[in-house]
Amino acid sequence: MASATDTNDPRIIVALDFSSAEEAEALAARLDPKLCRVKVGKELFTRAGPALIERLQGRGYQVFLDLKFHDIPNTVAGACRAAADLGVWMVNIHALGGRQMLEAARAAVDAAPGPPPLVVAVTILTSLTREDMTEVGITGEPEFQVANLARIAARSGMDGVVCSAHEAPMLREKHGREFRLVTPGIRPAGASADDQKRVMTPANAVAAGSDYLVVGRPVTRAGDPVAVLQALHEEVGQLT
Repeated sequence: MASATDTNDPRIIVALDFSSAEEAEALAARLDPKLCRVKVGKELFTRAGPALIERLQGRGYQVFLDLKFHDIPNTVAGACRAAADLGVWMVNIHALGGRQMLEAARAAVDAAPGPPPLVVAVTILTSLTREDMTEVGITGEPEFQVANLARIAARSGMDGVVCSAHEAPMLREKHGREFRLVTPGIRPAGASADDQKRVMTPANAVAAGSDYLVVGRPVTRAGDPVAVLQALHEEVGQLT
């Protein structure tokens, strides 16, 4: 894997969690694709569709398509094949979908023409607490479930997982350097946690073993998002 200081592999992923393509593209026009990748999630993709992905790529951005596919294996395989056809850099699926679904996704992107996107499995959402998990019948501490789901993901050929930075040291030790750890819930020191429950600063997340840091509102709602992104990029780069 490239170094975090390599601008061809920026470790900051800016979450374009907007309700319109116009807002997303206005921010993308200000930011620098050498300093970050961008994430397009459910609301924005539902409103703007594949055309927005293509326009962002035209600006030089690598796109993390954050749709968290979770369905029967054939359906997820088709969705991942479509994502590969779009040329996205990364796509994610829910590890809770099970081994067959994960393996079908892996096979689908590997069979697509061109370089396959990274496929990462979502473990336990960073918005969930132990109480939330218990309510839906998932017992034990979040860290235990994350470890179990990451083990299944690794055995199913996933490139890595989406997890809290709090679980990164454990997963790095178990799965080595090539297993990508994508961590949302990143908040600069002093920033609001918003609706995230398991958060961490960029410096601490990198020290914990995170590869890619998903940052949303601290950048997108900043008075000067360019300055915030530059500061985050420098902070992460100085830690490697």
